[in-house]
Amino acid sequence: MPLQALLTRGLAATSALWPDIRRADSWVYQAAQLLNHAAEHDVWTLRRAFRHLLAELVAVRDAPGFLGAAARHFLAVTRSYWSGLFRCYQVPDLPRTNNDLEHWFGSARSPERRASGRTHASPGTVVRGAVRLVAAVATRQQPIPTVALQVRARARWHQLRQQLDHRHEARRAQRRFRHDPTVYLAQLEEQFLKPSLLA
Repeated sequence: MPLQALLTRGLAATSALWPDIRRADSWVYQAAQLLNHAAEHDVWTLRRAFRHLLAELVAVRDAPGFLGAAARHFLAVTRSYWSGLFRCYQVPDLPRTNNDLEHWFGSARSPERRASGRTHASPGTVVRGAVRLVAAVATRQQPIPTVALQVRARARWHQLRQQLDHRHEARRAQRRFRHDPTVYLAQLEEQFLKPSLLA
């Protein structure tokens, strides 16, 4: 059989890599086991066990070839996630991943894309996303009574309005620059030079 011969040749050609691949796979499996059964352990015990695993990787990160590269990659990714890696085990009801949240935001953007015909997110999502996406997600979970829509924390509401206005102004400035960069830069230069002339 040609397929069997091809597989045999492939396995023979890569046989030197398999011990390193098995070892790297065992690291991933150990990490998954620790994080999947985290509820059975105290969070500090879990962190300590995870650090022992990382110490094993540090010992081989300078090794040549696949094993060293795999260890360096694993360590780099773990370092980037470390600050939030165990947070979900410390905060009750905090999900381990943001997959559900991503799904909700995706489902909020999808009707907008269908209605507008755009293939990418609308500029309104960039400017007002902090309000629109959260409102879209919240109203899908349960109807919101009108009493809940009354402004209670006026200071926070004004702060949010200022943030939205600041984003709007940034979008308008981008549009003016794209429309006529020369005029936009001349106006910017004039604004910059006015206070210095008065001084």
